[in-house]
Amino acid sequence: MRGMAILMLYNLIGIAGNKLLHVPLPGNVIGMMLLAASLLAGWVKLAWLEQSAQYLLKHMMLFFAPTIVGVISYFGDIGAQWLPIVVNLFVSTALVMIVTGWVTGKLAAGSVEEEGDHG
Repeated sequence: MRGMAILMLYNLIGIAGNKLLHVPLPGNVIGMMLLAASLLAGWVKLAWLEQSAQYLLKHMMLFFAPTIVGVISYFGDIGAQWLPIVVNLFVSTALVMIVTGWVTGKLAAGSVEEEGDHG
């Protein structure tokens, strides 16, 4: 229960921060950034959040259902713009894969160097 309360608190702080500061980021993203900073600083312990996070991940599909229903209501507009949407999906997916691979490679190379320093 504590983990869910912490997650909700950071989400609400992010939403409030977005409304008050007019930051061009969604409130939930601001909340996640603040939560990540708090985890890195040690103010919030990962153990406090793990059970709640696992529960939310297990039931994640339930959170997508309203979005899918919302997309269906705009099906006519989507049909008229299908080509730019498909191109955007493929290009953005390729970019995410490239950047993820690059970052993973850099992180893996750094961990190999660190292991060599300690050996």
